[in-house]
Amino acid sequence: MRIMTIIFDLDGTLLNTIDDLGYACNYALEQTGYPTHPIEAYPAKVGNGINNLIRRALPETERTEENIQRVRTHFVPYYNAHNCDYTRPYDGIPELLTALKAQGHRLAVASNKYQAATEKIVGHFFPGMFDVVLGERDGVERKPNPQIVYDISDRLRLTEHRPATPDRVQTEILYIGDSLVDRETAANAGVPFVACSWGFVPRQQLLEAGVTRIVDQPNEILQMI
Repeated sequence: MRIMTIIFDLDGTLLNTIDDLGYACNYALEQTGYPTHPIEAYPAKVGNGINNLIRRALPETERTEENIQRVRTHFVPYYNAHNCDYTRPYDGIPELLTALKAQGHRLAVASNKYQAATEKIVGHFFPGMFDVVLGERDGVERKPNPQIVYDISDRLRLTEHRPATPDRVQTEILYIGDSLVDRETAANAGVPFVACSWGFVPRQQLLEAGVTRIVDQPNEILQMI
């Protein structure tokens, strides 16, 4: 059996985080005098990091960098305190990770959530399961920039240490995510991509965007290894 590195997106792939994200954003909007949104509206607002979530949640005429930062100052402390209140792993994910780990695969998380929250949430729900956990970090471009894949690759010593280029990525990598941002990240890094249909992007939308490899249950991933 070949041993692979399997990179997972976090929100919408491993964990259903939408309620905690929505409540945190609504709290921050309320504190800064902006209208809030139903929690059901938030799946269409997430992706590309917290600042972009806030940008989409603000009224169109208020989407300035100054306002985004003002809302963020309320969002981050609230989310830090409440990011595990309603968040839960998707059905079958803990069993999938346990099976992959038992087979000797290297597991990593690549998220656009800021690093502190990414580490806290992954550590809470999946202690000791992942070899590398990377989120949004200062000075590193967010997904779909492939740098996060290169950094995971380096930390696992899959390649020589040299400047980031697509040929650095070892071929035995599989990237799993729920969004078109994840698909683009994998493409930019030159690694295969599998989409999961249980996340924040509907299956039909994935199909219409040309995604060809989609799984509907976590255990289907075992059949691809």
